[in-house]
Amino acid sequence: MTNPVLAEVVRSGFVESVHRGALVVTGPEGEARLALGDVVSPVFPRSSNKPLQAVGMLRAGLDFTGEDLALACASHSGEPGHVKRVLELLAAAGLHENDLACPPDFPLHVPSMRDAAEPRRVMMNCSGKHTAMLTTCVRAGWPTSGYESPDHPLQQAIASTVEDLTGEPIAHTGVDGCGAPLFAFSLTALARAFGRVALAPSGPSEAVRSAMRTHPWLVAGTGREDTELMSAVDGLIAKGGAEGVHAFALPDGFAVAMKIDDGNKRACAPLAVEALRYLGADVSGLEGLARGSVLGGGRPVGEVRVPELRG
Repeated sequence: MTNPVLAEVVRSGFVESVHRGALVVTGPEGEARLALGDVVSPVFPRSSNKPLQAVGMLRAGLDFTGEDLALACASHSGEPGHVKRVLELLAAAGLHENDLACPPDFPLHVPSMRDAAEPRRVMMNCSGKHTAMLTTCVRAGWPTSGYESPDHPLQQAIASTVEDLTGEPIAHTGVDGCGAPLFAFSLTALARAFGRVALAPSGPSEAVRSAMRTHPWLVAGTGREDTELMSAVDGLIAKGGAEGVHAFALPDGFAVAMKIDDGNKRACAPLAVEALRYLGADVSGLEGLARGSVLGGGRPVGEVRVPELRG
């Protein structure tokens, strides 16, 4: 099927580009309440998968809590506070930066990038997740070498948890940008999993939810969409991913997952704000995200316009 247009890029009153994609809203029982486009075919959730992976690691013996658990769910900006804590966690587990399988990279945070002499593994946005994976292996008595292989006991345990939370079998296993396994499943399953994490009364899912809500800066960073969303909307858990994926859930178990067909994430934040408005959340603090950024000569000359959701 051809997915609908979910966003228009408007410059100086003229529609310059459009973004097609799919979006689903699920209720507290995990059922689709609103479906736009193909929300049942498998997609790679990219970093939106991280909270589910963190639940799997806790089930396998990881003992992170609070700030450290938020960092395990993160696509962090590589700011000094992020990097410092990753290094501390590695040292606490008797590990070194070179044990990380994620590739060296520069920080996403522009001032931190300018200060960096060279790319490092700890600066890579997924280093918190990889540190948590390595620490889980240490706690469980599994080898740390090859922890990123889909056949490793760690990844098998994570895959089992992902299938449990999504309620779907994994359709395909690939390699994420950071080198860790990447599991494909539907947008409906992704939203359902976020809703289950949001509603869990106790245990690993509740711990992940609490960590993300309490420490949104560690999940992303200064000026990042997930940090702003979770800071502005009480009780929200949100996690974006590469190639135009975003998922989030409110405390009542209603959840949203989206995928932009062309992989451009600029439509995600305005769509997220509109979906939150559709669900009755107070989005008064998110005006900037709701319009997107269309600049001309360094000043705003347009917006990323999304349709009002109805259903």
